[in-house]
Amino acid sequence: MKVCLIQPPYYTDYSRSEECFRFELNALDACTDDLDLIIMPESCDIPCLAHSREENNASVARYNRILLDKVSETARRCHAMVFVNARSFHESGVRNTTYAFDRNGQIAGQYFKQHLTPGEVTKLRLDSDYSFEHSEPTVIEMEGLRFGFLVCYDFYFYEAFANMARQNLDIIIGCSHQRSDTHLSLEIMSQFLAYNTNAYVIRSSVSMDEQSTIGGGSMVVAPTGEVLTNMGSRIGMEIIDIDPNAKYYKPAGFGNPPSAHYEYIEKGRRPWKYRPGGSAISRHDEIMPYPRICAHRGFNTIAPENSLPAFGAAVAMGADEIEFDLWFTKDGEVVSMHDSTLDRVSNGTGKIWEYTLAELRELDFGIKCAEQFKGMKIPTFEEILQKFACHCVMNIHLKTGGEKPEYLGKVIDLIKKYDCEKYVYFMTGDDNLLARLQQEYPEIPRCCGSGSTHELRWQIVDRAIRYGCKKVQLRKGYFDQSMIDKAKANGIITNVFWSDDPAEAKSFLDMGIDTILTNDYHRIAQVAAGREKYIYY
Repeated sequence: MKVCLIQPPYYTDYSRSEECFRFELNALDACTDDLDLIIMPESCDIPCLAHSREENNASVARYNRILLDKVSETARRCHAMVFVNARSFHESGVRNTTYAFDRNGQIAGQYFKQHLTPGEVTKLRLDSDYSFEHSEPTVIEMEGLRFGFLVCYDFYFYEAFANMARQNLDIIIGCSHQRSDTHLSLEIMSQFLAYNTNAYVIRSSVSMDEQSTIGGGSMVVAPTGEVLTNMGSRIGMEIIDIDPNAKYYKPAGFGNPPSAHYEYIEKGRRPWKYRPGGSAISRHDEIMPYPRICAHRGFNTIAPENSLPAFGAAVAMGADEIEFDLWFTKDGEVVSMHDSTLDRVSNGTGKIWEYTLAELRELDFGIKCAEQFKGMKIPTFEEILQKFACHCVMNIHLKTGGEKPEYLGKVIDLIKKYDCEKYVYFMTGDDNLLARLQQEYPEIPRCCGSGSTHELRWQIVDRAIRYGCKKVQLRKGYFDQSMIDKAKANGIITNVFWSDDPAEAKSFLDMGIDTILTNDYHRIAQVAAGREKYIYY
């Protein structure tokens, strides 16, 4: 198979866009009919750096159709498969897309960039909703070959490589930029990808300048990890012959038959040793859309409050967010229960901080709810994280028992242990605790609670501003429209505690409330179901 890499020049001077685009078209014209595969870089319809969303859109409007028509014509004329990256248009928005054209000039498939940079989402406002859904790696089959894909930023997410390897790919197409990496770094990443997937990596990029040591790096890497060609920063085209059916197999340990590298390591894989992943992972707090319905103490109308069954029921029903309370036991363990006393929800008596965890485990925390929950134990914070970390946003109400929690560091350590920093925020109405959290753990978002007095409740927005809180949790009966407006004017997200009445919940959403806490998750979730979703950037 004869492969042609195209590496155009790339400038930060947007006024040179026409010059760069002409290079792309001329390169396609220079392709000959003995080629089998032609690959071009990322964003060929934005041929120079666009400094704003307006410049980005102007380039796409000017060049996208011309480019795709030219690629289609080239595929037909050269009787070659052509891969090019440009924008595509959908009801949900504009996407960063790699197009696969067959030898007849028809689009055989599309790959949508899976790891968009923050700027692509927040500044360019490209459609990214699809990237938050579970999906298998994109595979496009042409002429008996299985093609996989990465685009630029995708190359950095090595955790995706193992799943790509499972697809038995022959060639991975990389329409890329990666303008800040050295030639050596680009080689290392491409070699690592090829070796771990037992596939050829064919990567096309742009040259920042022929003397530049960064960017560029259009290359072909064999499944062995051998770099067959690397253009460095040279502007132009390069042609190389490959055998796409060639694979690399090695002894799978002493005395074992040869296998691909990924087959060898798959036998010893321990997925629970890695970061949370899989189809159950949800968006984290910064990009989880509003309005939200937060399951207060879990779905506690059908299971004991602050229990694993209540949290599980809420998450299974689709709750974006759950709320629960944390206390410290006598021996410094972190457990979840609402009240300071045990009497209402267990067969015990007295204050929760007067007991060790072992003593609390002797009590029944299910029988007061229903006979079928008899014998249920109090959950620890770690048990909650083990089951639900990264599966929902967690509104954590820190309870102090009238004192500063001396074991607060343990809560932070557990959050970090389960890779959950982006999925949690602390809620408290204790100003001393808010100040401590702001000073000692500023990386965890804070939500200002209503406080224990009438005055504090009406001052909640000012208090949230004072302690740098991302959110406020307004208390029903102690807020008005002016407080919601003031919070939003200061970039503060508004929760309300609480509502189990659909009509009341609707009125809160109409006022601009972002998150409603409820004890009856499913019923109140229906109120928000038809609302337009939004994200605070």
